Amino acid sequence: MRESTGGARRSAFADGNLTRFARACALGIGLLLATLQTARADGYPDGPIKLMVGFPPGGGGDTYARIVATALAKQLNAPIVVENRPGAGGDIAADVVAHAKPDGQTLLLAMSGNFSVAPVVHPELRYKVPGSFVPISMVVETPFGLMVNAKSKYQSIQQFIEAAKGGKLTYASTGTGGAAQSTMEIFKSKAHLSVLNIPYSGSGPATTALLGGQVDSFFAPYTPLAGQLNSDGMRLLATTGAKRNPAYPDVPTFKELGYDVNPTQWYGVAAPAGTPPDVIAKINQGIQAILKEPDVVKQLTMNGAVLNNLSGDAFTKFVESDIADYRSVLKPSNN
Repeated sequence: MRESTGGARRSAFADGNLTRFARACALGIGLLLATLQTARADGYPDGPIKLMVGFPPGGGGDTYARIVATALAKQLNAPIVVENRPGAGGDIAADVVAHAKPDGQTLLLAMSGNFSVAPVVHPELRYKVPGSFVPISMVVETPFGLMVNAKSKYQSIQQFIEAAKGGKLTYASTGTGGAAQSTMEIFKSKAHLSVLNIPYSGSGPATTALLGGQVDSFFAPYTPLAGQLNSDGMRLLATTGAKRNPAYPDVPTFKELGYDVNPTQWYGVAAPAGTPPDVIAKINQGIQAILKEPDVVKQLTMNGAVLNNLSGDAFTKFVESDIADYRSVLKPSNN
């Protein structure tokens, strides 16, 4: 009995030592990880940064991404490479970033399509918003516009609406399920129009199709396309937004036409979930700095786009609210 009791005591003593040893190890590992994380943040960035864009070169999102990348690279003292991963309305790029190493070296040009609309119309996505990301900061918002070829017989939005009610027309979009296509579907529903969606991989190919006469119209963020609009290549018929764009004073809004179509396309920067807070803070600090630079402001706000520097929790709450707004008018797999 004594031996048994002594053995039990020795076992308890050994177990106690193991428990204390395990706790010490856990504490040591925790301190090591914290030290490594701090060192990683202090050493950030570690080489070139990739900014993933869900559309081909030449479109609105790509244009804004390159403006941001050029300016932010100076703030972070590291090259930022814009990498285009077109397809699925920007969802492919978002998926890549959602599953990238969370070290701040791979960032996403987040936008209405892959952040606000995709979770509503494509619930089967492999990423969650905002759960798979850290929304860092919004950058700019731009209204949507309905555009036709400058040689089109539709000189006004009223003529287009009448034609769309009387026969099936076509419109180019930057991908089924994206913010632009979803907003056009809202307009179609409210105006009772028959206009067939012809999806393209981005604004560049869609613009080419419109200029080539392959589609009747194009619905997209129009401010980045000012070059074509101001060179008699395309005609802007109507826009979203609360009031007319001073750069296009003769173009009415859908709202004043009696159609409650108000979404805008926003663009911002996000990182994979799990990216160290100090790294996020450093990126955000850089973004806030460039949004005060006169040359950057001029480039981003040209032709009616509006700066928006919501960041951190405020940006996350905006995204959640935007998702809720789209969910109130869209259904899964809306085409």
